[in-house]
This record gives sequence, C-alpha cells and structure tokens, in this order.
Amino acid sequence: MQLDDVLEVVAAHRGNHVVMATMSAIGAWPRFSDTPLDFCYLPSSMGLGPSLALGMALAQDRHGVIVLAGDGSTLMHLGALATLAAYPAAVYLVVLNNGIYEVTGGQRTVGSMAVNFVQAAQAMGFRRTCRFADKAAWQSGAAAALSGPGPVLIELPIEPRFGQKMPRPPRPMAEQLVRLRAALAS
Repeated sequence: MQLDDVLEVVAAHRGNHVVMATMSAIGAWPRFSDTPLDFCYLPSSMGLGPSLALGMALAQDRHGVIVLAGDGSTLMHLGALATLAAYPAAVYLVVLNNGIYEVTGGQRTVGSMAVNFVQAAQAMGFRRTCRFADKAAWQSGAAAALSGPGPVLIELPIEPRFGQKMPRPPRPMAEQLVRLRAALAS
C-alpha cells in the first residue's frame, strides 16, 4: 500500500474524529483534508502523538482522535500502548509500517522485521486491534476499525519512501491549536 492509499481511506471514514498526522504523514494529509479537526503534530520527540491524542480524547467525548503514526514513532514510545489500554478512550492509532525511519534518512526499523504491533497492543491490554494487508482490505474494514470503543490499534504495511525530508505543517502549531480548540468547543 502507498501512504496516499491509506490517507484516502482515512479521509473517507474519519467521521467527526480529530485526525492527528505525525511525522511523514504531515506532508501528505493536507492533500486529503484541511478542516479545524485536523492537527499536524510535529513534536520535538518522536512517538508522543498517541499520548497527546489520549489527553484530547479524555478531555472531551464528542470527537475521537485518529493518530497517523509511523512504526518508528510507535517504537520510540512503545509505552504509550500500555497507557492507552489503561485509560480507554476513543483513540484510533493507525501505525503506518514502512519499516524505516522515513524523515531521518531511511534507516531500517525493527518494525517490519521483529515487532508485531497488533500482538504488542493486545499484550498491553488493547481489546481491539487489526491489521490490513492491502488497500482492498483496508477499504472494506476501515469504517468498523475507525468507529466504536477505543483504543484501537490498526497496523497498515505501506511502501517506504526514501529521501523524504521533515515535512512542514500546513500552518503554525499555535494556529492549528486555536482552530482545533474552537472546533472541539463548538
């Protein structure tokens, strides 16, 4: 699967969820959506998106949060899976598994070789997990995976894109937060 294949399906099935794009997904997500419920989160530390999403989901219950995170980011803060499981909320963690640290130079991760993210999430207490091997399966299963109680871990294998540079969010983080806060309050 290509990253754009995944994002196209997320955009079609997001409903009223916040979509938090992290790392390499930041550069692609604005081609599919630009609403106040979109948040392109570029942290100074990889892997913090799921924790921020949990805080958002617990602070309000009208909008779930879909996190688009790479396998490298998920590995950087694997403990977030245990925290998500311990504090159930409408968080849908989409692990984009391309087997590389895409925005830091394409170094291999152990994400596609040695780590089964679905089993790891289950071992940490997730009741809902799934892995879709191709675009057709993702298209047919996305609506169910991105709805219902959370947390949910969704692992999607995607083709690596070598030579990517650190993406820039479509607007400054402070502006995004103002838009998001207003959307969550309305």
